[in-house]
Parts: sequence; structure tokens; C-alpha cells
Amino acid sequence: MLKTKLHITPTWLFRNEENDLLDPVIFALLNGVHDTGKLTRAAQKAGISYRHAWNLLTRGELFFGMPMVTMRKGYGTRLSPLGEQLLWSEQRLRARLEPQLDSMASELNHQLQQLLEGAHPVLRLHASHGYAVALLAELPGELDLRYCNPLEALSALNRGDCDLASFHLPASPPLAARVMAAYHDQLAGQNLRVIRFVTRRQGLILRTETRQQVHGLADLTRPGLRFINRDEHSGTRVLFNLLLEAHHIDEAHLTNAAQEEFTHTAVAAYVAAGMADVGFGVEAAAAQFGLEFINLATEHYLLVCHESQLRQHNLCQLMEAMGSDSFLSAVDHLAGYTPDKCGTPCTFDELLKDGIEQS
Repeated sequence: MLKTKLHITPTWLFRNEENDLLDPVIFALLNGVHDTGKLTRAAQKAGISYRHAWNLLTRGELFFGMPMVTMRKGYGTRLSPLGEQLLWSEQRLRARLEPQLDSMASELNHQLQQLLEGAHPVLRLHASHGYAVALLAELPGELDLRYCNPLEALSALNRGDCDLASFHLPASPPLAARVMAAYHDQLAGQNLRVIRFVTRRQGLILRTETRQQVHGLADLTRPGLRFINRDEHSGTRVLFNLLLEAHHIDEAHLTNAAQEEFTHTAVAAYVAAGMADVGFGVEAAAAQFGLEFINLATEHYLLVCHESQLRQHNLCQLMEAMGSDSFLSAVDHLAGYTPDKCGTPCTFDELLKDGIEQS
């Protein structure tokens, strides 16, 4: 078994006409300045010396023709408009690309594992990108985790291209019934079983200065309030559209609602960068960027499989690990997430009767 799993990380390269390169560690330094307001502590967080940090900032100013930070005695170090723009651009890039890169890394790890040990069963999970599901990849055993939307995941499960698919179901019975109806063709007649996992809070993600204007969904129609949407095939977009419908709000009245991002993290990064005033996503994404959050719905994030697969040895191992104290503790540390009988199998009928009514 591979002792070290491979990871793929996107990196910016800045190159000028003289073919000079700016060290990408500058982003870690800018992030440290943003978080601490002190160059000494920012250098420590970036793992470089104070002298190297100072030289990087000096070189960056020459490279771009303007400073990346401002320094005032008694006020510490702050990012300049250029520094802010660079930092948020890098964070948006990561938020957009990391799900695809994580999927590619999982595929490569699986291929290398098969090469080293020969063909053997690997548990294949196709899932919506999220904070809790990413923790599953850290559990013992070999998990091939690919990120995709719920329709793609359930279709892959029905074709036999994966062993597990993620699915999110609102805790509200009326909303749950609507979601079940939306995915009826993928769920009906498949003898599927649910493995309970977590509940998570979904709602509005916004900056502190916007919080005074926005108290709920109805405020999204305020003139000039810029909204960043999720992609139309995501489960979160399905939930958001149902909430708009329940409140009799026409999406056409939301400014910039046609602008989409593909993950919760990307939505939060977009709002944090000031490119939108409000978005919709999970609380953990808001917490990651220090943003405000208005809770609008709780939903179950579930794993789905065919009934016969519940007897697979590697799936049994995963379900047992999901119920371990260490895993439950890790989930508890995610903002807005709560373990929900982790690793316990049931039917959709049992979940609708028990899990949703009691949420």
C-alpha cells in the first residue's frame, strides 16, 4: 500500500519580459500579513526568514511597479490594493481547481496502488465536494474519491462505475419530498440503501458590512446587491431554487444570479474578495473566510449504495471507521456540521420517517 498519498496543488508563476520569476511563496506571505498584520509573524507562518520576506516584498514592488503591502509605524503591516487582489485571486483559483485536482490525485493514487500491488478491490465514491466528505479520504483503507454533482454521482452508481454516491436531502419534509421527486429517475427501482453521515447548515454567506442590509432571502432582491450563485446542476443550487420558490422569489430579480461558482469554497472566496455581496452555501465555507452566515436550511449529507454492496468488506470497514470517536470529533470541528448516526445504514423510507422528522 502507498505509504504517502500524492496531492496536486495549483501554483501561480509570475514571469516578466526579462524572464524573471517571482517566488510563489509570496502568497503564503501575503496571507500571513492579512491574518496577522505583522511582517515578522507573516514570515514565520510562511516558513521564511524576515530578511527573505522583506526581499520578496521589495522584489514584488519592482516586479509589478507598485507595493504589495503598506507599513506604518504603530499600525503594523497591511495589504495594499494590489496585495489584496493577488491574495484573493490565488484563493479563488484554489477554490475553483482543487476539487478537480483532488479527483485527479485520487485517480492517480488508485492507479499507482494497482500497479504496486496488482488489481484489487478499491472503494469508489463519487460525491459532491464538501468539507466533511473530504475527511473520508483520511480514514484507513483505500478510497477512490471523485467529485461531481449528485446527478452524475447517482448515474455513475446505477451504471456500476462507483460503489457509493453522495446525496443531500433537506431536513424539512416538504423540501425533502421535492428533492426526492427531482431525482426520481436515478433513485427509483434500484434497491438502494442509505448510509447516514452528517447534517450541515446551508444559508447566506456575506461580509460583515453587508449583514446590515441582508436578513433573509427576500433581501436578495435589493437593487444593486450582487449575488454569486452555485452551478445549476449542484445539489446546493437545487436546494436554493426550492427555497426561492417557497418564498415566492423570482431568481431573475437577483443581480448577477447568472454568475456561477462550482464549490462552496469558491462562493465564499468570491464574496470575501468583494466580487459579490452575498452567496449561498455551507456555514463551514463562510467560517473559512471569516464571513457572516445566515442559516436557512439544514440538510442530510448521505452516502448511497446498492443493498448488495453493504456486505462488501471495504465498505463495512468504512462504515465502522465513520463511527469512530476520532472521526466524529473531526466532523464536530467543522462549522455547521453535525455527525448524524455516522456509518449507520438504512432505507430512504426509514430516513424520511426518522432522520428528517427528528432533525
